Amino acid sequence: MALPLLRIPGMPLTNQHQSFPSNTRRKATTAKAELGTAVARTGGAGYQSPSVDVPTHKVTVHDRQRGIVHEFVVPEDQYILHTAEAQNITLPFACRHGCCTSCAVRIKKGQIRQPEALGISAELRDKGYALLCVGFPTSDVEVETQDEDENISWNQ
Repeated sequence: MALPLLRIPGMPLTNQHQSFPSNTRRKATTAKAELGTAVARTGGAGYQSPSVDVPTHKVTVHDRQRGIVHEFVVPEDQYILHTAEAQNITLPFACRHGCCTSCAVRIKKGQIRQPEALGISAELRDKGYALLCVGFPTSDVEVETQDEDENISWNQ
């Protein structure tokens, strides 16, 4: 059942939807870029094209607990963990908010930007530790997973 149209003074009564010209582009917000929409570079279900002009980087994760090495491509504006999951790659995690250290890695090569990594101190970040759930690659990166029970004081 269709609802009747209400007449608003000064507005024409119309039943047509206004559309934008096809050459109009939506601008991505910073918040969306920081949240990181998962992007699967291999295609398939859940595949999204990366944003135009966003550099991508090869990420290599040495999963020490499972004895597996994962290699995948991550756009610079996407979280490493989210992109891995979109490609059916299982990595350790718990909170997804950068507050714990379940997804902690030691950076062997490259750089990761992690403005939301609350679970590790600035000192440990400077020593090359990162959290994959809130980490953005800024170059090709090689990392190895860490055990939360290792002799590292994560929250100094």
